Amino acid sequence: MTPSKAESGSPTSVGGTRFAPSRGHGVLLLVGGLIGLLAAVILLVEKLSLVADPDYIPSCDINPVLSCGSVMATEQAEAFGIPNPIIGIAGFAIISAVGAGVLARGRYTRWYWTGVQAGVTFAVVFMHWLIYQSLYTIGALCPYCMAVWAVTIPMFVGTTVRNLRAFGGTRPWITALVEYRVAIVTGWFLLIAGLIAHHFWDYWTTLV
Repeated sequence: MTPSKAESGSPTSVGGTRFAPSRGHGVLLLVGGLIGLLAAVILLVEKLSLVADPDYIPSCDINPVLSCGSVMATEQAEAFGIPNPIIGIAGFAIISAVGAGVLARGRYTRWYWTGVQAGVTFAVVFMHWLIYQSLYTIGALCPYCMAVWAVTIPMFVGTTVRNLRAFGGTRPWITALVEYRVAIVTGWFLLIAGLIAHHFWDYWTTLV
């Protein structure tokens, strides 16, 4: 691929500032992508086992709330007409390859990063639709799905911040996002955890 100036191996001028690709971002995409890929593969295997044997009990059926089987049996588990894990396997394989490429000092043009941004944006929007469905329609949580949630959010934030910094320059709001990206991810996690705790509070209290 033909490198843009913003994607060269050494710092280059972008929006009047100096910017170099982050190896930390590469690690985030590679590790997060591999975790998501593993979770998606396990989910697909569990789904196929459940299809083959309706009496099969998935390994992630822990209690009435943490129950993959309850989630897999719903229409939401095949939102686009195919099992959701198939989409996850394809998407996380791609994002893992991007992360490996960044660590190998690969050079990608702006349109390529735009595609990566579109992918992680779709993932985070789809993820929140699934969170809503899990909490307020299905009434159960899938542990492996939650692992996917846990890696999707930081990959989205990291990629968005990286692209804004690379192509948007040093506008104050971009600088603030870069500086507080960890706090943003942490707050995002706490919000979702709070929604889960609140919705299933009656059940959690029976465990105390």
